[in-house]
Amino acid sequence: MSRSIEVKLKVNGKSYVGHCESRTLMADFLRDHLNLTGTHVGCEHGVCGVCTILVDGEAVRSCIMLAAQADGADVVTIEGLSQAGAYHPVQKAFHDHHALQCGFCTPGMLATAIDFLNTNASPTEQEVREALSAVLCRCTGYQNIVTAVLEAAAAMRGDAKAGA
Repeated sequence: MSRSIEVKLKVNGKSYVGHCESRTLMADFLRDHLNLTGTHVGCEHGVCGVCTILVDGEAVRSCIMLAAQADGADVVTIEGLSQAGAYHPVQKAFHDHHALQCGFCTPGMLATAIDFLNTNASPTEQEVREALSAVLCRCTGYQNIVTAVLEAAAAMRGDAKAGA
């Protein structure tokens, strides 16, 4: 028998106080308690990466993280990436390069790419491929995703050609 715990956190800029069992996974907390269903759950073992979210700015697999571990954290999910109706540069590049495909891995791809670009603003194609290897795409159409991440990197650096 598990007792209910309180979890206070900020998700997509909004403060929440929720109650859940101590064994509740972060993905389930987001989907079932906060009704944020954009985070997808694939393997439930931390292998496929589609459940990746940003916790205090770092990519985290929400299917192997307890909600209790996020107490006091600042969490960003796919629902919180756009600001004031404008796509995040990585979202825009995914849209522009048709990198969305079936969309199942997209939330995890975006979170992984954003964390990666925050630490490597000028990646090579090989570095992007290595970073994205943390997320499995069932459609196997990685080329458009890699192209989108490279363009997003240029846009985030402020290169004039990006997004033109």
